[in-house]
Amino acid sequence: MDDATKSSLKAIPLCKTKASPRDGDLWIERLKEEYEAIIAAVQNNKDCDRDWFQLESNERGTKWFGKCWYFHNMVKYEFDVEFDIPITYPVTAPEIALPELDGKTAKMYRGGKICLSEHFKPLWARNTPKFGIAHAFALGLGPWMAVEIPDLIEKGLIQPKA
Repeated sequence: MDDATKSSLKAIPLCKTKASPRDGDLWIERLKEEYEAIIAAVQNNKDCDRDWFQLESNERGTKWFGKCWYFHNMVKYEFDVEFDIPITYPVTAPEIALPELDGKTAKMYRGGKICLSEHFKPLWARNTPKFGIAHAFALGLGPWMAVEIPDLIEKGLIQPKA
């Protein structure tokens, strides 16, 4: 892990509450922790001029959606991002999807869900319940995009939005 990743990861607060959407008031507490971590991650990214995603959820915090973007050769590539919180959360990491990239890379499952099984999921499992959505983005989606997006661009499979 490079120093920039370590630094940004340290800026993301760890979650304390082990709760899923089925856990009533405990889920509300977990959701507060998730939002605090996301806000801290976004603020840190902005402070370091590395802003790369915007995220919001439905009222219950069970469905998340937003945008993520990647700059390649000074050109911005923007994608919709979405995921649902699994019933077994936080033991199970969310499956983050970039639907418009569905079928464009082997490192993706049906529906545009990015493949995180080999590298990220073991890390998530070792850090349950401390890791949350912000950590999934910082250690899952971010590195996935850094590897896959330039490759998709070079192959001509994606174009910047006008």
